[in-house]
Amino acid sequence: MTTVASLALGPAGPATAGTQRPAPARQSTTVHGLASVTDLFAQRLLLADKVAAAKYGTDTPIDDPAREAQILADVRSRAAGLGLAPDAVAAVFRDQIEANKLVQRGLHARWDANPGERPTERPDLAKEVRPALDRITTELLAALAETERARAVPSCGPRLAGAAGWSAYTHRLDALHLEGLGRALPSVCAGPR
Repeated sequence: MTTVASLALGPAGPATAGTQRPAPARQSTTVHGLASVTDLFAQRLLLADKVAAAKYGTDTPIDDPAREAQILADVRSRAAGLGLAPDAVAAVFRDQIEANKLVQRGLHARWDANPGERPTERPDLAKEVRPALDRITTELLAALAETERARAVPSCGPRLAGAAGWSAYTHRLDALHLEGLGRALPSVCAGPR
C-alpha cells in the first residue's frame, strides 16, 4: 500500500529490526483507536519470521488450507459472540493469513538467495509460535470490537493508513514486513474508504 509505505518510510528509507532510533514519545490521537488493530497486525507479521524459520528446509508448506479454515471458523464463531459480523471478521483474518504467508515466502526467497542469513534455530510451531498467534487472535478480536465504530466511518481509510504508518515505525518494520502490513489492511474498514 503506497500510503502506508510513504508514512512508514518517510525520507530515511525502510525501518529494519536493527535500526537504533528512538520511538516517538506518544501517538497521535487521530490514529489511536485504529493503532490498536495495526499494532497487532505488526506483531503478527513479526511472528511470521518464526513460522518461516520453523518451516524452512522442511516438507511443511507455507500454505496450510486445513489450518487456515480452522482459524477462520474459530474467529467467525468468536466474532458472533462479540456481536461482530462473522464474515467481516473472517475477511480481516483472511487478510492476516495472506499477509503472513507473503512474509514467509519473502523470507524463504531471501534465505535461498543468501544462505548466510538462514535461520540457525527451528522454533516449535505448536509450543512456541501458535500460542503467541492465539494470544494475538484474542487481542485482535477485542480490538475489532472496540474499533467497530471507527472502522465504519468514511474517514477509516486515511486513519487506518496513519495508524499503519505509526505501527510500522514503532515496530521498525523492514520493507518485506511493511509490504505484509499493506496486505493486512484491505478488510479493516467496514465503510467507504
